[in-house]
Amino acid sequence: MASSNGPLRVGIGGPVGSGKTALTDKLCKAMRDRWSVAVVTNDIYTQEDAEALVRMQALPSDRIVGVETGGCPHTAIREDATINLQAIADLNRRIPDLDVVFIESGGDNLAATFSPDLADITLYVISVCQGEEIPRKGGPGITRSDLLVINKTDLAPYVGADLDVMQRDADRMRQSRPFVFSDMKRGEGVERIVEFLRVEGGL
Repeated sequence: MASSNGPLRVGIGGPVGSGKTALTDKLCKAMRDRWSVAVVTNDIYTQEDAEALVRMQALPSDRIVGVETGGCPHTAIREDATINLQAIADLNRRIPDLDVVFIESGGDNLAATFSPDLADITLYVISVCQGEEIPRKGGPGITRSDLLVINKTDLAPYVGADLDVMQRDADRMRQSRPFVFSDMKRGEGVERIVEFLRVEGGL
């Protein structure tokens, strides 16, 4: 099912601890039986996220590549995406039928964005644990990502986050752009995200 233009490249960004790796794991497991999937993870000095995905058995290890970005992780997904583009090219050579490559960014702040040369679709993950005010704080990930994922809804009662407030603020900040509430521990929201990728990515 691979496109003549190469695999669909999906960028997954968000702050440290928001649940990017858990989302990547769930998406791989939900999609791997229907599509040919691979992952590139970004970490500053290690390959921790790639190793975690291998332990989680998200995909066979030959479909998971970790890159060490050094310095600021957003540089490798925005200003100079060469290291990620090279990793995708290497995956494509080894697995020529690839349909989807997930590019998980290193944990960064609300200003992180993906270069359009790197990602066809961007998902931005925030956690209710960061506070109910996070959607209204804005930033390009929150306002301009193709899909905003508001994760860890199961923890809202414990951190005093009002999901109705977060929904209202996300509606206002994103205008017509979609967002979804999720709980990766229970897999809630995953089907909606997969369907979004199928439709918007032309899978």
